[in-house]
Amino acid sequence: MDVKSIFLNGYLQEEVYIEQPKSFVDPHSPIHVFKLKKVLYGLKQAPRAWYDRLTQYLIDNQYKRGGIDRTFFIKHHDHNIFVAQIYADDIVFGSTNRTHVDEFVSVMSSELEMSMVGELNYFLGMQVKQTSMGIMLSQSKYAINLVKRFGLESGKEFETPMSTNLKLDKDEKGKSVDQCLYRSMIWSLLYLLASRLGICFSVGLCARFQANPKKSYLKAVKRIIKYVKGTHNLGLFYSFDTNDILVGYCDVDWARNVDGRKSTSGGCFYIENNLASWSSKK
Repeated sequence: MDVKSIFLNGYLQEEVYIEQPKSFVDPHSPIHVFKLKKVLYGLKQAPRAWYDRLTQYLIDNQYKRGGIDRTFFIKHHDHNIFVAQIYADDIVFGSTNRTHVDEFVSVMSSELEMSMVGELNYFLGMQVKQTSMGIMLSQSKYAINLVKRFGLESGKEFETPMSTNLKLDKDEKGKSVDQCLYRSMIWSLLYLLASRLGICFSVGLCARFQANPKKSYLKAVKRIIKYVKGTHNLGLFYSFDTNDILVGYCDVDWARNVDGRKSTSGGCFYIENNLASWSSKK
């Protein structure tokens, strides 16, 4: 759902005064100012005031706010669960029971003016495909645009993001490259990690050298992007056919770091065939 004029829904907690807008200056009191009764767009208090009002309203209706992500709300109904994620004026929500979805729509509509957008299929660069088998999360459009942005659409595709024999070091004698270009590539790839965990280690390794990138590092980053080019349709699939079996995988590469001789470790956990969490440590 999309909330209309969100920042106008916030409540001011302090006194705020503004100058008289141009073309609306009172000729009898040109040096006077206006005292705001409501939040306006452009005020630094606007986002906070909106979230404060929305949060208080949802808490009053027995929705609990997330402990880590403060824009995430959850409500339990016996064996069913309802979740909602807030992003500015957009609210993405769902439940294991359709009744609780209708209840949330009713609760929100009674307090705020909003419009229903429909089933989620695209959000913040993330493509969402819902089928009878499960939900597919991907960033294929973003991946294709990323490849084009750096002019590598005609480059050779690679089957892996990084060679297993490659060990990047400080390369103090290497030729320096454009720092802005290198950082732009890294930051673009970092956003892709939301659905492409397979390149997490490679991107993280290259991200260490943003302060003084060398030609060898740039070559490694370009290989990752060329790998993305050939695998842009990959993503995360969460099937509906699952159970409560928890399976974990872990691995460690002892003293892989060339400079500090530090080890690299990582692991991931699956509930049946759905990825639940992952971690890596260098």
